[in-house]
Amino acid sequence: MELCRLTLHQARALLETGEISSAALTRAVLDRIDAVDARVQAYLTVVADRALEQARAADARWTEHRRKGGATPPLLGIPMALKDEICTRGVRTTAGSKILGNFVPPYDATVMEKLNAAGGILIGKTNQDEFAMGSSTENSRYFTTRNPWDLERVPGGSSGGSAAAVAADEALFALGTDTGGSVRQPAGLTNTVGLRPTYGRVSRYGVIAFASSLDQVGPITKDVRDAAIVLSVIAGHDPREATSVNRPVPDYASVLDVGAHVVAPLQGVRVGVPREYFIQGMQPGVEHAVREAIRVLESLGATTQEVTLPHTDYALPAYYLIAPAEASANLARYDGVKYGYRWGFDSAQPANEMWEVMRATRGDGFGAEVKRRIMLGTYALSAGYYDAYYLKAQKVRTLIKQDFDRAFDNVDVLVGPTSPSVAFKIGEKVDDPLQMYLADVFTLAQALAGIPAISIPCGFAENLPVGLQIMGRAFDEERVLRVAYAYERATEWHKRKPAV
Repeated sequence: MELCRLTLHQARALLETGEISSAALTRAVLDRIDAVDARVQAYLTVVADRALEQARAADARWTEHRRKGGATPPLLGIPMALKDEICTRGVRTTAGSKILGNFVPPYDATVMEKLNAAGGILIGKTNQDEFAMGSSTENSRYFTTRNPWDLERVPGGSSGGSAAAVAADEALFALGTDTGGSVRQPAGLTNTVGLRPTYGRVSRYGVIAFASSLDQVGPITKDVRDAAIVLSVIAGHDPREATSVNRPVPDYASVLDVGAHVVAPLQGVRVGVPREYFIQGMQPGVEHAVREAIRVLESLGATTQEVTLPHTDYALPAYYLIAPAEASANLARYDGVKYGYRWGFDSAQPANEMWEVMRATRGDGFGAEVKRRIMLGTYALSAGYYDAYYLKAQKVRTLIKQDFDRAFDNVDVLVGPTSPSVAFKIGEKVDDPLQMYLADVFTLAQALAGIPAISIPCGFAENLPVGLQIMGRAFDEERVLRVAYAYERATEWHKRKPAV
């Protein structure tokens, strides 16, 4: 097998025995980027020299380990990519926006600190929708990332660059951020695994904010075991981040092997199938693939039952009031004064006064979708409309969470499609914001409720990947991962690769 095609855990096993070196593995990934990224366009920034230097240092540690023994960090020598929403010290971090086009953070995000401590090697920063606002990566201010399964189609968003990089073997794994589905939806469209942890399980410190009560960092990987390994690394309490929850972090990978090798690994697991997740307008091939996946879960010993989440239809309008409202507050910091792009800074005719600088900087620095959401959010928070819109949306959010709570009184996990369709063509929905927003219709409610969810490959429709979404109780990632792993072991979908 080509080294770049290895999973994280496969590469780790070979590094441990000395069959491969981190330098060779990293060079193979960089060569792969050179070969295909001009077509896929997954990366905004590649740090090849830094990565090779880190790889040589990792090899020295592996040599020492084989001579003396002892424990080694879980990601030692593994090449990885990060969504450009995550701050990396000394490496440009743009959030896909012109307004941060020259921003080089002086510090690492907490997740980056943890990945460094675990021995991971940063290959580069991946493309995304500007400030994570989008479902297709078409809202990047730099270029559109393409789906490796069909270069005329989107890879999903906003973490489309991370998903495309993993699908095309341009990284062994990547991190994305999920505000309303931005890890799970692109994973579903690219035949990768995308995990959104429980809100508060992973620190948001150093992650450029979109909507603070919804944003969460999650891994995009080649299989479920890799997702479990990465989650164990990045999860945990962070005293620098107010919403980070202080509770023990399990060894998620070890949970996967509990009962995994028996004939019915899901014996006793109750699976709920929400009727609201099979809607009119859903592509028939997607529904067929998901229904077949549910039958596989039953064959593994799970019992299934239909459940109802009656407020699901309100998730979309609630999300598009809450998220833009929080974005309008978070993005107010980009004023052309403190850091980032400033209009007229290099101009022969600089602006005459501060307000002109701010207006011009934001007008030129923000893209159309970001401006649209800032305006929506500011309107929803304005005097006379706060109670009618934002406060009402927060009440609906509570009802959505209560729907999940009631469902989990009777079942252990919920399953359904990740997306109502396979990847759509580039430009197909760019002029219709509502149709674009509907691409996330199955991934918004989990973010509003703060619960964990994973998307795993479950088939193909029109020769394009389909994702199965598995949802669990808050902080019950172990069960979600165990169900996902049992399904993955019983199928071969995750092993299929694009021809890019």
